[in-house]
Amino acid sequence: MRATIIGISGCSSSGKTTLSRLLRDILPNTFILHEDDFYKPEEELPMKHDLRDWDCVEALDIPAMLRALNYIHAHGALPLDLDSKEDKNETGDSGVSASTIVRMREEVEAWSHKGGGAELVGRDRPIAIIDGFLLYGNNIKDVREKLDIKLLLRVGYEKAKGRREKRSGYVTLEGFWEDPPGYVDKIVWPNYVQDHQFLFNGEDVEAEPRGEVLDRLGIQAQQGLDVDMSTNLRWAVTVVMKELEKKKGDPPASKSTP
Repeated sequence: MRATIIGISGCSSSGKTTLSRLLRDILPNTFILHEDDFYKPEEELPMKHDLRDWDCVEALDIPAMLRALNYIHAHGALPLDLDSKEDKNETGDSGVSASTIVRMREEVEAWSHKGGGAELVGRDRPIAIIDGFLLYGNNIKDVREKLDIKLLLRVGYEKAKGRREKRSGYVTLEGFWEDPPGYVDKIVWPNYVQDHQFLFNGEDVEAEPRGEVLDRLGIQAQQGLDVDMSTNLRWAVTVVMKELEKKKGDPPASKSTP
């Protein structure tokens, strides 16, 4: 059994987890893997500006993440020993109506029954979504290469800062983390720019993406900044169906070692 792995990445507070959960409600036999479940213990995180840096590749247990992705590709399920902390964090209202979710679910079901996706979704072809702040950077190539479909959400500085600072905090291995004052400006936004500027014209993460780079890496970028979640969801569902159709007829991969 081979799972299709969809990556959803973007700056903190760009809507990654919300979109992932919506897609899980719409796409059949779909589950979520959260990059945030692979943070190292807080005392092992690097320091920057005298603050713990949660938003860098050094904060993540990359070998553990790769083992989980290998397991998912081989077995079509989450590793048995994975205990998600991210599912305990709040996301708030998605901004997408229940009727819209039902309508999109029906559209996906009709699409699959027409033959376009019949062999690509369902019990024998599970879908895994991994959401995370850093999946496509050149400093995390090994993870990037494990992803079958790559979605990039775009958000401007003001929107990202406003959303992040409204959050109460995050469940961690040690308990609960609350951003100290100035955390977005000192850590979150500069790290996002550093790791993603190569994807954008003029290395400006609020500018248009560099199409040739996205094409080479197989990344699909959301059109425009600060797009509402209903539009994001429609875009994501359309991209996923098209990308799955491209994989029609691909033989299942041989099972890898977890």
